[in-house]
Amino acid sequence: MIALALSMALAAAPAAPSDASAAKALAARVQAYYDHTKDLAARFVQTYTYAAFGRKQTSSGTFQVKKPGKLRWDYEKPEKKVVLVSGSRLVQWEPTANQVYVDEKFDATAMSAAVSFLLGSGKLEREFSLSVDDAGRLLLTPKQEDPRVASIALTVGPAGEVTATRVVDGSSNVNEVQFTDLRRNPGLPDSRFVLDLPKDVRRVGAPAQR
Repeated sequence: MIALALSMALAAAPAAPSDASAAKALAARVQAYYDHTKDLAARFVQTYTYAAFGRKQTSSGTFQVKKPGKLRWDYEKPEKKVVLVSGSRLVQWEPTANQVYVDEKFDATAMSAAVSFLLGSGKLEREFSLSVDDAGRLLLTPKQEDPRVASIALTVGPAGEVTATRVVDGSSNVNEVQFTDLRRNPGLPDSRFVLDLPKDVRRVGAPAQR
């Protein structure tokens, strides 16, 4: 019985990380890739798991980012939605409901470094403890407690590009995103980060936070 319990405990244990130098080298490769990226475009599939309800929600669409400080998510399924950040302006537009939330004083520093390094500001090694799991993913644990992020796993491609992310927040909700059709430095125009809203659009308060 003791042997069985011990074997079960070992089986449930998380994968042991590789040595610190391998994790540091992988993080440096990821950081260098995005430090030398002016803009980026990709398709994404996002799966969000609500820990309290055991429910999953899957979304898909396109993702674009341009330095400095421009970020755009176009959700195509299950419903159309655009989330756009341009400097200190945040816009979340839901065309089907014809409603929009706008924050003209958005604090981009409030975003996790897991996102901000895409914009050329966050530094992975400075803000996270690093390790690598048996699958070769880069594991990030915030050095300072952050309710938005308990842990992050990045799947990294040969050049240092991130092809998938898995973020667990302080409430054990899990946000997984897979990127495909990645295009680096495609020359995105600034106009991609400006929304021309309908004149009759309904303005609403801040959306509920997940």
